[in-house]
Amino acid sequence: MRFFSRPSPQALGPFSVCLSLPQLITWGSVFYTFSLLMTPLEAELGMSRAQSSLAFSLALLAEGLMAYLVGRWIDQGHERKVMTVGSVWVGLGLIAHSQVQTVNGFYAVWIWLGLGLAATLYTPAFAVVTRRFAQDFRRAIITLTFLGGLASTVFIPLFSWWMDLWGWRHALWALAALQLLLCAPLHAWLLQGARRGIQRTEPHEPRPVSVRTHLRQAPFWLLAVFTLFMMAVTSALPAHMIALLQEAHLPPAWVIAIPAAIGVIQVLGRLLLFVFERYWDVHTANRWIPTLIPLGLLVLIVGGLQPVAAVVFVVLYGLGNGMNTIVKGTAMAQYVSRAHVGQLNGLLGLPIALARAAAPLAVGLLWSPDKGYALALWWLLLASVLGASALWLTQHLTLRARRH
Repeated sequence: MRFFSRPSPQALGPFSVCLSLPQLITWGSVFYTFSLLMTPLEAELGMSRAQSSLAFSLALLAEGLMAYLVGRWIDQGHERKVMTVGSVWVGLGLIAHSQVQTVNGFYAVWIWLGLGLAATLYTPAFAVVTRRFAQDFRRAIITLTFLGGLASTVFIPLFSWWMDLWGWRHALWALAALQLLLCAPLHAWLLQGARRGIQRTEPHEPRPVSVRTHLRQAPFWLLAVFTLFMMAVTSALPAHMIALLQEAHLPPAWVIAIPAAIGVIQVLGRLLLFVFERYWDVHTANRWIPTLIPLGLLVLIVGGLQPVAAVVFVVLYGLGNGMNTIVKGTAMAQYVSRAHVGQLNGLLGLPIALARAAAPLAVGLLWSPDKGYALALWWLLLASVLGASALWLTQHLTLRARRH
């Protein structure tokens, strides 16, 4: 009897759930633990806040620069090799991180980790499920993000506990073990039988226009603005979340509980979207979901980082960030071109990398001993408002063109 048979490539639910477990581990063990490592590494290596933030920015830049090659390899049918090697790469990077003794070594490790993230996080995983479930890729992506959304909830308190028990160096060995002993074997086992092409599900559609035609039209560039600004906001906040809450003089339990709770709310938002989206107009949902992020930031600013404001921020930002992952993952196919979605997203790889890399560093530079994160929060609010507005305009232009 086979107790652990591999899910069929046609079984959307089981396949996506299995693929989401490495997402939970990788987001949690790299992306969300940086904010916990920031303070002890600053003390040990003698870094300023801007210097430590640069490491996270370098990782995001490396991830973005590698994204086009990773996407091309997946399109060629090498998804199993890409994600398996990516998990091993991240695991080795975490081991190397535990041995860091200098600032330059710290930067080198995070560049290494960023290259590994390009092969293991949502972008390659979304490409995998889009290839395998072309008829229902939106629901496949929602399913895939359920466990991934719990990464902060699981790993912020878990890694904090491990750091208290063993210190940050030995705690990194435990994270590396998860990558090498669980994520890599799971990718190797699950991602067998990759196909080289994406099935055409709607052959009656008109022949698609060229990529260059889309580059001459406003929707692509507006969608680029939406993606860049939202990526900047959601990349900057996790890196500084712990320090920001500590600055507000909240009790230590709140400092851990607030960012951890965001993961639960993200998953709740995705669950609501999964259950009810068939009853909602998809364009209306896409239009309003991103506005939850600036609303959450506004509450945090106006509320002065008080506990009540922090709770409201958790709900609004968590719901918005959770569901906005789906909007960002599907908007190019919905409003520009499904036929060329890979190439069009690939063209945004470098700009997105620069935006994501610059955002944590910019927030670190905007921090001051006198005003703390006040100016940075206003900057994040402005960026999120501009991003949401760009998506609104994209929808308006695209849907009006379709009606005519």
